[in-house]
Amino acid sequence: MKKLIRQCVVLFIAMTVFTGILYPLAATGLAQALFHAKANGSLLEKDGKTVGSTLIGQAFSEPRYFWGRPSATAPNPNNGASSSGSNQGPTNPALTDAVKQRIDALKQVDPSNDASVPVDLVTASGSGLDPEISPAAAEYQIARVARMRNVDPAKVRELVAANTQGRQFGVLGEPRVNVLALNLALDRMAP
Repeated sequence: MKKLIRQCVVLFIAMTVFTGILYPLAATGLAQALFHAKANGSLLEKDGKTVGSTLIGQAFSEPRYFWGRPSATAPNPNNGASSSGSNQGPTNPALTDAVKQRIDALKQVDPSNDASVPVDLVTASGSGLDPEISPAAAEYQIARVARMRNVDPAKVRELVAANTQGRQFGVLGEPRVNVLALNLALDRMAP
């Protein structure tokens, strides 16, 4: 019995050292060496200060900026510690009311825009933290942003195109525009 207990203790210590110390150090070192920016949160800077991450959405409400997807995290929007969906289905009156309010907010800041509102501007993603919008959602907002910044809409459209990422490996996912990166590029172009 003593031999069995000793073997169990030695195995426990060996596995603790391997899985609790050596493996995490090796994985962290490899990630830092091969994917340094991603391993550190894909942070974006403005004037030498970190302003956000390309991985977590931010709430923009000023008309001169592109707006991202609504956040499902409560009580604070885009709170990574509260990542979850709203669990509101298509027949839920709370979801219907929230979508109507979001459409009204978009129409209020751009009353001359009579285009259909893209669904990703009025519904939250599964995580509630989506940092990206569809090219259609960006296109919907170009006229408003250009007008608010007193810039030619064609220049803003070029900026959107330059910040649009295609499908991963050409087949996975959908084309998308990172809202924070686009807004930072917009600030550089037309402060």
